[in-house]
Amino acid sequence: MKKTTQRIAVVAGAGAAAFGMAVAPSSAVASTVWTVTPSPASFTAPNSGNIVMTAGIPMTCTTSTASGTMQSATGNPATVATISAINFGTAAQPCTSVLGNVTTVATLPWTIKAVDYNASTGVTTGYVDNISAKVTAGTCSFTVTGKASGTYTNSTGILAVSSVSGELSVSAPSGCGTVVTTATKPIFKGNYAVKVTGTTTIPKVVGSNPP
Repeated sequence: MKKTTQRIAVVAGAGAAAFGMAVAPSSAVASTVWTVTPSPASFTAPNSGNIVMTAGIPMTCTTSTASGTMQSATGNPATVATISAINFGTAAQPCTSVLGNVTTVATLPWTIKAVDYNASTGVTTGYVDNISAKVTAGTCSFTVTGKASGTYTNSTGILAVSSVSGELSVSAPSGCGTVVTTATKPIFKGNYAVKVTGTTTIPKVVGSNPP
């Protein structure tokens, strides 16, 4: 049992999650009107580079894809997109850990919230909300919930996820020993390349604060 727990400590995958937004220069006045072009539109977002998740143990996904709809919105924060499907790994390219393959099953939908927009860089700052997913690696399983911060860049269409400690939490750990507990703070990092479904069009998100 001790050996198994040590192996879990080195790996049991973590994580749930998905999209959101990291620290970027903030605008002088918080945006309250969010213009998405085109709107409404369906999107697909395959990963660009590896997706790495950690909850006391690292796991790596070489393939991950999210999809859903984007639309203009008002408010702060404002829901500029809804994620209706997301996968971590496939049968041919599963997510891996030292314990073996890792599975992550999301409970959807998740929402993408916009908080700030920098007109000089075309970068929106925000987070993915309502994250919920069950993670299983070896004998260890647990549920991850919460949100994940990140940025969306208009020029590239890259949604860069970089959650910070405390945004995601663990519940219902089983078979994880003392390695993954309700006190564990999962971290998620990875980039997704967003395009309008079936096209090469990169959606644009612009925030403003009309008088």
